[in-house]
Amino acid sequence: MSNRQSKTDVILIGAGIMSATLGTLLKELVPDWKITVFEKLASAGEESSNEWNNAGTGHAALCELNYTVEKPDGSIDVSKALKINEEYQVSKQFWSYLVNSNLIRNPHEFIMPLPHLSLVQGEQNVSFLKKRFEALSNNPLFQGMEFSDNPQKLKEWIPLIMDGRDSNEPIAATRIESGTDVNFGSLTRMLFDHLQSKNVDVRYKHSVEDISRTNDGLWDLKVINVESGLVEHHQAKFVFIGGGGGSLPLLQKTGIPEGKHIGGFPVSGLFMVCKNPEVVAQHHAKVYGKAKVGAPPMSVPHLDTRFIENQKSLLFGPFAGFSPKFLKTGSLFDLLGSVKPDNVFTMLAAGAKNVPLTKYLIQQVMLSKEQRMEELREFIPNAKSEDWDTVVAGQRVQVIKDTAAGKGTLQFGTEVISAADGSVAALLGASPGASTAVSVMLEVIKRCFPQELAAWEPKIKEMIPSYGLSLLQHPELIEEIHTSTGRALGLTNELALV
Repeated sequence: MSNRQSKTDVILIGAGIMSATLGTLLKELVPDWKITVFEKLASAGEESSNEWNNAGTGHAALCELNYTVEKPDGSIDVSKALKINEEYQVSKQFWSYLVNSNLIRNPHEFIMPLPHLSLVQGEQNVSFLKKRFEALSNNPLFQGMEFSDNPQKLKEWIPLIMDGRDSNEPIAATRIESGTDVNFGSLTRMLFDHLQSKNVDVRYKHSVEDISRTNDGLWDLKVINVESGLVEHHQAKFVFIGGGGGSLPLLQKTGIPEGKHIGGFPVSGLFMVCKNPEVVAQHHAKVYGKAKVGAPPMSVPHLDTRFIENQKSLLFGPFAGFSPKFLKTGSLFDLLGSVKPDNVFTMLAAGAKNVPLTKYLIQQVMLSKEQRMEELREFIPNAKSEDWDTVVAGQRVQVIKDTAAGKGTLQFGTEVISAADGSVAALLGASPGASTAVSVMLEVIKRCFPQELAAWEPKIKEMIPSYGLSLLQHPELIEEIHTSTGRALGLTNELALV
């Protein structure tokens, strides 16, 4: 056993997209700060950020129907969609800065232009989609959105989905060409390569086992070298916990009051994948439907064109499942171990409230391949079983907390928990997650470094020109940002590599 100790300015736990983004921002703002990263796996981007563990959607609310809710009076609440879209514009601006500054290269290796569509069936759903289109299409953030309930037009947009469809049920779709497919695994690896070139100490196969406060106000981390078994202690002024599903147990170990009365509910996922080039060539879009009654929002069915490892493929899903693990590489005791005296009643209340969700997850776990194929055929009527394989996607841990809505409320979103003094912060939750990583990490910076923020703002505005401004209140910026980011990231028609 080793008693090795070291001190650093910042420690990042987890080598995913969140730590990569925060580390890159901090290195641009304060290049002389010492940053250390601990990751228990052998390389970066291997859990939630891995390209096979998420849908790869550049979430901008262009097609995700769960971000626009129909209110009791029949109108459509688009506030969440507008917020997520603005946050994605922030991410694209930061990525463009990195490309233009030659800090990362070859943007086509992590982002590709791809139309985003919403597809619904049934008179009631078609009515909803048309109202959603009317509520969004005149907004400059959603410029270019089209609506059609004409089967012939839909055959032009989504030939694979329309082929063999003989139902007389009403069908409609919206389409917007400015969508993207994002390989967050590739982006994460690019960012960590950059950080290591800037002397950031990235330690793979190092697992953080405990976090405690020292008498002089630093955070002391007990870290185990997974290969040698040696124990090390590392201290820092600021710690960010960006371990995906593993963030909650580490947050609990800090003992900060803000981390009390919070639980987590793990949900696993599966996708069907098709690599048959004849089938793949017939579809070029991300097409999102509506979640079934009783299904969680993250189970919205969608058929996606993906660009992974220089190969074009199709993914359909997700099919939800249940595992008590908080990480794909986690322990079967993760869920049980997260139950503490301060959150046990919160967890029990959540269990009582979400019996339908539990039943839904059990039903999903029990599905055979052929039953999954039947769900796929609701999207692709002529889908053949031999063309599709199953891929196990990542684990997501949904936040459970006490809210105004009641005790033990299940949260579907991304949430930052930070100490009052800003010395430690953790990211919990799931979608839209990676797509809004830059906005989320700017929120971490705002909360945890308030005294430095004024001095850092000029550099932040250099990296993100719209920083501090609402795009909706400055519509003249929207077209400018679309043009500049499209050029830098290769998303414009003349530069796109499809």
